[in-house]
Amino acid sequence: MGVVNVTPDSFSDGGRYFEHERAIGHALRMLDEGADIVDVGGESTRPGAAVSVGEESSGAGAKSPVSADEELRRVVPVIKQVKSKRPEAVVSIDTYKARVAEAAVGAGAEIVNDVSALRWDPKMAATVARLGCGVVLMHMRGRPEEWRNLGPVDDIVALVARELDEWGENAMQNGIGRTRMVMDPGFGFGKNFEQNYPLLERLEELHALGYPLLAGTSKKSFVGRALRGDGKDAAVDERIFGTVATEVLAIVKGVHVIRTHEVRASLDAARVTDAILATAVDER
Repeated sequence: MGVVNVTPDSFSDGGRYFEHERAIGHALRMLDEGADIVDVGGESTRPGAAVSVGEESSGAGAKSPVSADEELRRVVPVIKQVKSKRPEAVVSIDTYKARVAEAAVGAGAEIVNDVSALRWDPKMAATVARLGCGVVLMHMRGRPEEWRNLGPVDDIVALVARELDEWGENAMQNGIGRTRMVMDPGFGFGKNFEQNYPLLERLEELHALGYPLLAGTSKKSFVGRALRGDGKDAAVDERIFGTVATEVLAIVKGVHVIRTHEVRASLDAARVTDAILATAVDER
């Protein structure tokens, strides 16, 4: 899954693909490099970002959240053009707003990737159920502007497993079939540096939930912290090799989907890892 941020303030690319033509070109390049899915998003959920929860906005005193109208203006033309130029492409919409999800699916998206796991917009679960699309439920502790003040957790893996299980059950109660759901443990989303490492190391424990798993470790802060030198975390553009290491481990742990900013590097690593794992299965 290649990431296409149609935003001016993404942590990973700083607005490089905010203009529609650049975003479309980037999506097409990712498909050429071998991406199975392109994930188009029009609102950054970087640390400290304000978000809309229901009819209210979080993050008093922070930058205003992106409205549904603005998000639609950003993402719908990109989705339409990608589907026009590559009808066979699978497109995901990265949003937590029901109105954006509905318009994006109408424009050709097949998957809704919701960082709130259908919890922030009270209309999202029913909308996804009615649309009949696939859905990614991501785990997040709190909201972006609250992350610095979150309390400690005794066992982050157990917390993620328990809450994803609860949110999956809620989705099914709202009419979303289990086979349409993928779970994302949400690396970096409300987890501090120290919590991301055990979450990755014990990732296989989440298979007990019975859903396909998605891992999005690409260029995250915990990768930069592990690569720290001279008293500073590695810059975002210096985290590619470290990212690939986390993705290889995620694949070894049985993850089904890798969400990445660097498709070519991640795909090459995935192909080699898959070949090794297939040989190991054959030998057993």
